[in-house]
Amino acid sequence: MEANRVYNFNPGPAMQPLEVLKEAQAEFLNFGGSGESIIEISHRAKEFDAVLNQAKADILELMKLGDDYDVLFLQGGASMQFAMVPLNYAVDGKVGNYVVSGSFAEKAYKEADLLGVGHIAASSKDVDFRHIPTQDEIKLSDNAAYLHVCYNNTIYGTEYHYIPETGNVPLIADMSSDMLSRPLDFSKFTLIYAGAQKNLGPAGVTVVVAKKDFLAKSPKTIPTMLRYSIHAEKNSAYNTPPAFCIYMVGKTAAWLKAQGGLEVMAERNAKKAKLVYDVLDNSDGFYKGHADKDSRSFMNVTFRLPTEDLEKKFVEEAKAHQLCGVKGHRSVGGMRTSIYNAMPMEGVERLADFMEKFKKANA
Repeated sequence: MEANRVYNFNPGPAMQPLEVLKEAQAEFLNFGGSGESIIEISHRAKEFDAVLNQAKADILELMKLGDDYDVLFLQGGASMQFAMVPLNYAVDGKVGNYVVSGSFAEKAYKEADLLGVGHIAASSKDVDFRHIPTQDEIKLSDNAAYLHVCYNNTIYGTEYHYIPETGNVPLIADMSSDMLSRPLDFSKFTLIYAGAQKNLGPAGVTVVVAKKDFLAKSPKTIPTMLRYSIHAEKNSAYNTPPAFCIYMVGKTAAWLKAQGGLEVMAERNAKKAKLVYDVLDNSDGFYKGHADKDSRSFMNVTFRLPTEDLEKKFVEEAKAHQLCGVKGHRSVGGMRTSIYNAMPMEGVERLADFMEKFKKANA
C-alpha cells in the first residue's frame, strides 16, 4: 500500500485500483500527446471517440456479450434509471414488476409506482431485507413489461446467487454494487445499469448495458434526454458526456482484463469475503451478520456489535489502523465493509485481524 493511503471500505465513492489512479495521474496534463487534459479535450474529438469506444468494447468483452448489445454512458446516477426504465418500457398498458429486496430496490419500485406502473412481484421487507426472494416467491403480473431486480443490496449486505427466470419477460438489473465482480450469463439480462462509483470508476457516470433492439423501443412521447434510443443513436454523446468518468471506467475495464477477467475477480472476491464472514461466524455472537447466509453479499459485509457504544469505538479504532469507511448506513446502523474489486487482499486481511483483536479486547 502506498504511504499515506488508507484502506477505504466506503460503499461509494469507493476505493479505485491504484494502478488506474497512477495511469490517470501520469497522463492527466497531456492526454495521448494532444497537449490537453482528458477533461479539456472535446467530446467530439476523434481521440475521445477512441476512449469511449474502447471502454464499450472492453466492457462487452468482459461480459462475453456480442454485437447485439450496446453500452451507454449516462448521467443522473442509478437513481435516474429508476425513472427511465418505467418511462421507456412500462407502456401500452403494461406495468413494471419489481423484486423489493432492499432500500434501492424499493426506491426503484416507488418511481414506477409514482408513474402508476409499478407492481411488487416479490419482497423481503417483512424480514428486514435479510434475504433475497427465491424464484418461487416471484409472482409476475399478467401484464408485466419487465422484471426489475437490484442484484446486490449495499445497505443490507445481500446479493443474488441465481438469475431469475422470467420467460419472455425482459429482465432488468441494477448492478451498481457488483457490476463486473464475477462472471454471469449476462445474455439472460435485457438491460443492466450501474452507478460507476463502486466497482467501475468515479462518481458521475452510469453504465448501461442492454440489447440494442430493446434500447430502440423508447416512446417519442417522453423527454428527449430520458430516451434510451436517443443516447444509443448518438453513442452517448447527445449532450456533453462525463468525459473524465468515461475515461476512468475505460481504464478500470482495461485493468480488469489485465487481472485476468471476471473469473479471476470472482475468485479473489470470494476469498476476501470469506475472511470477514469467518470472523463473524466464529465470534461467539460478538459480531452478528445482518444477511442470511444463503444471501450474503461478496461485496458488502454488514454486521452489528453488542452495543452502539462498542460500534462507535470500533469505527474510531479502525480508522486509527488505516481502515476507513466501516460505519454502516444510518438507516440500519452497525458496520458495513465494502470489499469491491479494487480492495486488495492485504486490506481485508488487516480488517479481519483488527476484528479479531477488537473482539478479544472488548468481549
